[in-house]
Amino acid sequence: MSFKVAVISAGRFWAFDLAEQMRRNGSLQKLYTGYPLFKVDAPLRPLARTFPWVFSACMAAHRFGWRRLAGWLDWPALDTFDHWVARNLEPAEAVVALSGYGLHARRAARQSGALTVCDRGSSHIAFANRLLAEEYGRQGFSYKPIDPRLVEKERQEYAEADLITVPSTFAYDTFLKEGIASAKLAKIPYGVDLSLFQPRPKKNEIFRIVYVGQLSLRKGIPYLLEAVRGLDLPGVELVLIGGLSEEVKSILARYQDPRIHFLGFIPRHRLSHYYSQGSVFVLASVEEGFGLVQAQAMACGLPVIATTNTGAADLFTDGVEGFIVPIRDPGAIREKILYLYENPDVREEMGRAALRRVSSLGGWETYGELALATYQEHHAKKRAGGRQA
Repeated sequence: MSFKVAVISAGRFWAFDLAEQMRRNGSLQKLYTGYPLFKVDAPLRPLARTFPWVFSACMAAHRFGWRRLAGWLDWPALDTFDHWVARNLEPAEAVVALSGYGLHARRAARQSGALTVCDRGSSHIAFANRLLAEEYGRQGFSYKPIDPRLVEKERQEYAEADLITVPSTFAYDTFLKEGIASAKLAKIPYGVDLSLFQPRPKKNEIFRIVYVGQLSLRKGIPYLLEAVRGLDLPGVELVLIGGLSEEVKSILARYQDPRIHFLGFIPRHRLSHYYSQGSVFVLASVEEGFGLVQAQAMACGLPVIATTNTGAADLFTDGVEGFIVPIRDPGAIREKILYLYENPDVREEMGRAALRRVSSLGGWETYGELALATYQEHHAKKRAGGRQA
């Protein structure tokens, strides 16, 4: 009999990729999601249970920028979904819930002896809350803390789960600093869709710095803008792709620079083109568990400049496929950009090395294999511990 895994996440995130890999190897028991069924990937629909009633309104509020309504809806949507999963959860050997979504579901799963897994995609929530509060203060903005109810709920999840999985050494270390034992932690780096992200011919000689992701303080956008402003070089431009936070709107207004191009949201299936027209990808995040966009850029043949807080060290080697720099250091970012600008041969070799490296790491299939092996190992340990007790 195969080892069955239930996956719980209100949104897509990386959970749909995890569920798809479990489905492919015959291990997916059910995917529980807040998405309506038509938004679930077709292969997963037969194994999906959906609860879209509250999350549809919540997602719409975020999409249209209704921040007050979205803030009011977030907690009840999250907690209602968790209780719904707990009532409808089917037996499985492992129950994997993204952090914040599975406290009550895990409690229900424990009654059947399942391995309960808290899948956290970023740093420890208390660590992230402090770091972001500090960053907002540095940039002169008031910080709205993470909902205290969510912070407390995640802390309970960390305490009660049999296993906490994180995608990077950076995230792993924040849990150690917050007092979580290493025996309770496992690192499972995310994959990348190598069929979707591939190099394409570059159409011109412009030295193009590319960024993909939300334009926010968390993503270090002020430091990227400052790094580029200090570059007085011909044929250089910065392309920013992604949604724009309110705080960064006012910051962008200070940078009236024709070299900076804001393209807004680009569908994922079109991103390969924009990566391939770049010369270097930069991720200046202050806090991030594992920047998937780094792997996407590498798969398109770009060297990467990223901070220590992006999971970069788990993805590439400093000085080989790109550079890893401290957070909040626009000077370090500028220095590495300048080096790649002045050394095109090095830049091209780094891009080739990036493609080789990300290809050797494998795609989501490798991620799925490691995830399943990790769940099976810890499930066996739990059963052995129970027999000894």
